[in-house]
Amino acid sequence: MRSIDLTPLYRSFIGSDHLASLIDAATQSEKQSGYPPYNVEILSETKYRITMAVAGFRQEEINIEMLENTLTIAGKKAPRAADAPERTFLHKGISERGFERKFQLGDNVKVLGADLEHGLLNIDMERILPEAKKPQKIEISNQLSDLR
Repeated sequence: MRSIDLTPLYRSFIGSDHLASLIDAATQSEKQSGYPPYNVEILSETKYRITMAVAGFRQEEINIEMLENTLTIAGKKAPRAADAPERTFLHKGISERGFERKFQLGDNVKVLGADLEHGLLNIDMERILPEAKKPQKIEISNQLSDLR
């Protein structure tokens, strides 16, 4: 089993203890399959889009859920109707199997919405930087030395 020593990072990143758990989640042994194929696109400095090829899935067969910082996209095909005609294939290259794909999102990433068009599922996201995390100008004064 591979392990990563994060000790040097802790010296530079004060208060970022959760970094280790994020790296563990990214390198977890649970392997996801390559199905369905997807793209992660940078639309602007703060906006992102996941585009996933979900040909053959209807909107009601796809579930998108956000729990903590994990975005889960799952597809489950509805069972075939009993009166549906039996299909015979000469070649079957379009998969109709269910899937589940998970994405770890940053602390300040918000899912804006999703749409399904022409067999492509688009999920738009935005990284929102709170005022408290924006750079602040710190004035230099001698008043701190008076407190000692």
